[in-house]
Amino acid sequence: MQESKRNLVKMAFSGEKMQEVPAGFWHHFLPEKEQFAKPGDKAAQERAIEGHKKFFEEVKPDIMKIMNDAFIGHPTVMENPLRNGEDLLAIKSLPEDHPWITEQVEHLKKMTEFFSDKVMCFYNIFSPVQWIRIRLEFFDLDFERFVYLAENYPKELQHAGKELGKDIQTLVRKLLTETKLDGIYYCVQNVQSPKYDQKTYKEIVGEDELAVLKLANELSPYNILHICGYAHHKNNLDFYRDYEAGAYNWAVHTEGVSLSEGRKLFPGKCILGGFDNNPKTLITEGDRTDVEKFAEDCIEESKYRSFILGADCSVPNSISNERLRWITYCAQKNREQGE
Repeated sequence: MQESKRNLVKMAFSGEKMQEVPAGFWHHFLPEKEQFAKPGDKAAQERAIEGHKKFFEEVKPDIMKIMNDAFIGHPTVMENPLRNGEDLLAIKSLPEDHPWITEQVEHLKKMTEFFSDKVMCFYNIFSPVQWIRIRLEFFDLDFERFVYLAENYPKELQHAGKELGKDIQTLVRKLLTETKLDGIYYCVQNVQSPKYDQKTYKEIVGEDELAVLKLANELSPYNILHICGYAHHKNNLDFYRDYEAGAYNWAVHTEGVSLSEGRKLFPGKCILGGFDNNPKTLITEGDRTDVEKFAEDCIEESKYRSFILGADCSVPNSISNERLRWITYCAQKNREQGE
C-alpha cells in the first residue's frame, strides 16, 4: 500500500522500515535584503508565499521546509549598530504582541493551509545569537564582526542571546500551537573562533539554544536540528550530540562527515541530507544521469530507514525547479504519480 507523504516522513522520523525514501529541498524566495523586510511589509510576505507555492507545485517535495523570508531581521537586532558590548546589552526582548511575532504567526497560518494536508511542514528558526550573525553577514555583508563581538564581549553576547531567546521561545510556542506547522528546522552553528571551545560555547551560547529546542520538543516530536555549514562554515558536530531532536541535518561535504558517520554520532535518529548545496557542485552542474545515480546511492545506503534525501543546507536560489524535480522524482518513482 502506498504511504501518504505525511506518513512516509513520520516513518522516517520513527525509524520504521520504508518502501521508499522521502525527499525535500529548499531555498530562499526573496532577494537577500528583502528577506530582512520590516514588519508590515505585506508585499514581501505575499511574494514569499507565492514563491513557496510555485516551488511546491513544480518540485513536488515530500516535506515543505518553510523559509523565514521577510522575517529574518529581528527588530531590535536590525535597529542596533552592533559595534561593541554596549550595543549587545541594548538588545531587548519584544512584547508578545509585537508585529514581528504576530505577523509571523499569521504568515505561517496562511502557508501551512496550502501544504499541511499533503506534506509535513517545518519552519526555519535560528538559534538566539544566530539572529545577530545573520544580520551582520547577510545584511551588512560584514563577515568578521560577529566573531569580533563573540571574542571581545562574550558576556554581553550571552545577554543578547538570553533576550533574543525569550522572543524565539514565544514565537516557537505560538507557531506550534496556533498553526498547522509540524515542527521547526532549528539552525545552530559553532562560533568560528578557536576561543569558543565546547565548554565556552556551551556557557555563552548553548544554554539559550537548548532552552528553545527543549520547548519545541515539548510541543512536537518532529523538530530538525540543522548544524549550519552554509558558505563552508565549519562545525564540530560533537558540540551537538546532546541536542535532542527528531532529525539531524549537517553539511556532509563541508564537514567531511558522511551520512553513515553521522548516524554513529546521532544513533537511532533520522538523518536528512545527501547532496552538497553549494554552487558549482553536482546538484547545480551535474547531468541528470549523475544526479540521479548519486540520489539512488544515498537511498540505498540508508537501507530505507531513518532517512530523508536532501542537501547540506539551502540550495542556490537560482537552481531550476526541474533539477530538484529530477531528484525528488528519483525518490518517488515507484509511487503512483507521473513525472
